Amino acid sequence: MAIHEVMLQSRETVAEGTQAFHFSRPADFTFKPGQAIDLILPTLEGPDPDAAKHAFSIVNAPGEPGLTIATRMRPSAFKRALGELKPGDKAKVDGPFGSLTLHKDPARDALFVAGGIGITPFMSIVRHGASANDARRRVLMYSNRRPEDAAFLAELEALSKAGHGLSLVATMTEMQKSALPWAGESRLLDAAMVRAAVAGLARPIAYLAGPPAMVAAAREILIAAGVDEDDIRAEEFFGY
Repeated sequence: MAIHEVMLQSRETVAEGTQAFHFSRPADFTFKPGQAIDLILPTLEGPDPDAAKHAFSIVNAPGEPGLTIATRMRPSAFKRALGELKPGDKAKVDGPFGSLTLHKDPARDALFVAGGIGITPFMSIVRHGASANDARRRVLMYSNRRPEDAAFLAELEALSKAGHGLSLVATMTEMQKSALPWAGESRLLDAAMVRAAVAGLARPIAYLAGPPAMVAAAREILIAAGVDEDDIRAEEFFGY
């Protein structure tokens, strides 16, 4: 890995309390869909190097310009400093790293299970799959409390409808707290939902990403649904 200088180009709100930050991409920077970077903020650099950096999955596909991250804007020192960045401000990235990348076997399909901001590594994977015309079938199970909290939901719905091999199964588990309409699932993720989602998939490999408690629970649900434990790959988002 190497440290590169980047510049913030723009930012946008992608869900309630969630921002996407679009940075420039160094000419020699390459990555695989699903990988991550450490973002380093010069304004926080000091005696403790860990205070100035935070790991984020790369949201955009490798074939798209720039480097995009997305995160819940929480009241930590790092997130406050990140929120103060303006277009033109410089930062650093270290990476890429991470192994939550799509398997190479074209005969095996994929199941993605995301909780909240755990959607970020899968955005890169599904965007790349759409642009590369990946023939593998991919099912994305995406759990949020409300539609307001679901980053990139409209884009994922559009990709699912466009017939790029992606099927979206979104569930909103606290619709009583939502001001938006929702006609989809509202159940907590369970084994029955997983079995229905993977029906017809060819020996799927499962990928989990989200808060640690969600990832642990989803792993047990997948095993109960008949997914082989050796076919489950996971990434936990600490302090996301």
